[in-house]
Amino acid sequence: MDYKKELDDLITTVIREGGSDLHLSENRHPTIRVSAELIPLVKKELLTSKDTSAFLDILLSPANKQRFLEMKEVDFSYNFNAQARFRGNGFFQQGKVSIALRLIPKAIATIAELQLPPVLETFSRKKQGFFLVVGPVGQGKTTTLASLIELINQERAEHIITIEDPIEYVYEQKKSIIDQREVRVDTADFHIALASVLREDVNVILLGEMRNPETMAAAVTAAETGHLVFSTLHTNNAGQTIDRIIDSFPAEQQNQIRVQLAGTLSGVFSQRLVPRISGGLIPIYELLIANSAVANLIREKRTHEINTVVETSSEEGMIDMNRSIVERVRAGEITIENGYRHSFNPKILEKML
Repeated sequence: MDYKKELDDLITTVIREGGSDLHLSENRHPTIRVSAELIPLVKKELLTSKDTSAFLDILLSPANKQRFLEMKEVDFSYNFNAQARFRGNGFFQQGKVSIALRLIPKAIATIAELQLPPVLETFSRKKQGFFLVVGPVGQGKTTTLASLIELINQERAEHIITIEDPIEYVYEQKKSIIDQREVRVDTADFHIALASVLREDVNVILLGEMRNPETMAAAVTAAETGHLVFSTLHTNNAGQTIDRIIDSFPAEQQNQIRVQLAGTLSGVFSQRLVPRISGGLIPIYELLIANSAVANLIREKRTHEINTVVETSSEEGMIDMNRSIVERVRAGEITIENGYRHSFNPKILEKML
């Protein structure tokens, strides 16, 4: 088999069908994800151990192949014929090689094209602060952040540095200077890159993920010292996000990080991608805008009240997840069942509907 040709054919299928992911595992048909549904390509043969290993050899650089053999898993990126880019993960399961590829479109969509609220653009126009996009894996966090970075790139001259593992969207420099650093390729890890970024005359920092307290502390400090910092967390909503950051630190450091977070946080945006009745996916979302009342709640250890602030502050631009769901249901874009499935508080949603 010509494995390069076969891989190209599978990737072309993902793109042609409007898919988001490609899964390659031994004893399974190649499988793509389209509109959140997994679809086996049953016309393709079941993959063998030789097949998956050969595909991985094409996808990985020698350094990543060595890392895969040592660590039993590896994150990587893959460019496809200048048409698209993929974020990939190779891993073992039951001693067998498996591969998951996530499509990163070449074109960076705007906030409007992503059907996200226009108020998000205000966060890209700030000169400093700490803005987080949160939610489970596969809910469009990276795409939303890329849209905000691209807006800065189009509107003003800034020095933007991204620290990612791996690099996902690749930016074309417009008004801004954009340097993209990949962990293990351009820097040893997130924390080391963040420590040096403050000496690189940077204005805007995109941190692909905050994985440990050291990275979180460095990100908050960067925002505190006059930089605009964007990052992600795998949390559900604003209150949980703030608690997750604070609780990541030892008890003796929590008061300090609480004060820093209260002074730097500009907002938390939580999003989900929900099947649209007419096909495809559509976002539902929650937005916390960190005003003085929110800052006080963080300082005073009353983060459990933050979700109530979001629910009652729509006049300030905040968006409650249930309200977002109600708007999508009433517009005939999502089903009531999917609305309940993604609601943080289904009992309140029932009263709103």
